[in-house]
Amino acid sequence: MRILVTGGAGFIGSSIVDAYVGAGHHVSVVDDLSSGARENLNPRALWHELDVRNEALDHVVASERPEVVSHHAAHVSVRRSVDDPVGDASVNVLGSLRLLEAARRHGVRRVIFASTGGAIYGEPDVVPADETHPCRPQSPYAVAKLTVEHYLRYFRTTYGLEVVILRYANVYGPRQDPHGEAGVVAIFIQKILAGRSPIIYGDGEQTRDFVHVADVVRANLAALDLALDGPEPAIFNVATGQGTSVNQLWTALAGIARPAVPPRHEPAKAGDLSRSVLDPARAKRALGWQPTVDLAEGLRLTWDWFVARERKRAA
Repeated sequence: MRILVTGGAGFIGSSIVDAYVGAGHHVSVVDDLSSGARENLNPRALWHELDVRNEALDHVVASERPEVVSHHAAHVSVRRSVDDPVGDASVNVLGSLRLLEAARRHGVRRVIFASTGGAIYGEPDVVPADETHPCRPQSPYAVAKLTVEHYLRYFRTTYGLEVVILRYANVYGPRQDPHGEAGVVAIFIQKILAGRSPIIYGDGEQTRDFVHVADVVRANLAALDLALDGPEPAIFNVATGQGTSVNQLWTALAGIARPAVPPRHEPAKAGDLSRSVLDPARAKRALGWQPTVDLAEGLRLTWDWFVARERKRAA
């Protein structure tokens, strides 16, 4: 199968590229390295250094002739989207729309879209929240993701484009960027390795659903062959269904890493959700997918990867 992955040098996107290549697919990547890393690029995938807003994207899709587009290119910082909602929408909405138009013009059969369950539902009425929960985004980032979902529904009903939307919970694991505000596990690990105190905002009792990137990759593999019925996009939460507080996360990670200094607390961030836990039951029924990496194992795997990278850089 011919697959184009946008954001294929990023944390999640590059992990998916590796799996697609390993499964024998012909994979090409679009990434401008604005947040991705050159070292993440798979040498067996053809890389196009390109912003998804660039008009040349149409030529890439025309030349690569992908059957499937896996769309992971995005500005992923909620805080940045609050500071610059126009810039966020430029990439996450207009860049996505340019990609969808190219897909329509050049015969792409299916689009797999990386959406967000961690932000799109807002403060939940019930926990865990399933895919029928009202979407009440509380940040420009989440608004943009929901907007693209609506565009995808339009392209599905109007042009017959096959659409699979994966709403990710809080993804963590190897290759995560610790220099943003979207990856608390990576941020905590970076602080521990530097011998500095990580920050816990508020009382630390806010809960999140932490899903390991290896499980996210498996969901993306399953999404390639899903049989689609009806005019609507297929939407799935990719999550564990288990809530973990930030305090619990720190305790679990500290048991592995043995940090030299404790965390420090700062006031809660405005608009921070108190709970975000997603129900993955639909993915189990339709995709045959369920999470396999529990938090203890996932944190150990992630810690070991970051430690190995530090040693390699120091050598």
